[in-house]
Amino acid sequence: MKSVIFDMDGTLFQTNKILEVALEDTFNHLASVGQWEDAIPLDKFREIMGVPLPEVWATLLPNHSIEGREQINDYFQKSLVENINSGKGALYPNVEQVFAHLVNSGFSIFIASNGVPAYLNAIVDYYQLDNWVSETFSIEQIESYSKSDLVQHILHTYEIKEAVVVGDRISDIKAAKDNRLTAVGCHFDFAKEEELSQADYVIYDLMELHHLLSRICM
Repeated sequence: MKSVIFDMDGTLFQTNKILEVALEDTFNHLASVGQWEDAIPLDKFREIMGVPLPEVWATLLPNHSIEGREQINDYFQKSLVENINSGKGALYPNVEQVFAHLVNSGFSIFIASNGVPAYLNAIVDYYQLDNWVSETFSIEQIESYSKSDLVQHILHTYEIKEAVVVGDRISDIKAAKDNRLTAVGCHFDFAKEEELSQADYVIYDLMELHHLLSRICM
């Protein structure tokens, strides 16, 4: 069976809709306990979207201990989940239609994300993505925290021989290339031109995907 492996943030889920409020909540909390004095680093966070969370917090909070960063990440994740469950987030347009078309066309769908399981599960449950998605995988399932290794794990687990990786950042494109798969870059909110230039194909709307796959997977 042919498969499509999707990234989550900035590809299926419009993370920007809940990102700012969760980040503000987290850094306001840090300020309230005397651990932050500067402006909220939203722009810096957007620049590094797509990297594993330990790297995110090492960049945003270089002077905090590893344990401190883990506690802050827990607070941030709880805020994200609360916002998802209250309906403040959103999928990108046409996700459900594209998923339904892919499944009806004989594709299996997987999600490979740098997000933590609780966060991913909240999105999958709220939008009932399990109606189409075979399984959602988190980078936390991989000791190396490598998206390439995560995709390789999916391929081995499901004995997949043919697949396309769809994502918006270089980690998604690299994961495809490292596993000799086709890379489809999404020119969405967090995407960067220099990263997308390394993809095999670039789309501007998910509706373009099933037309593209009909050409490259037949």
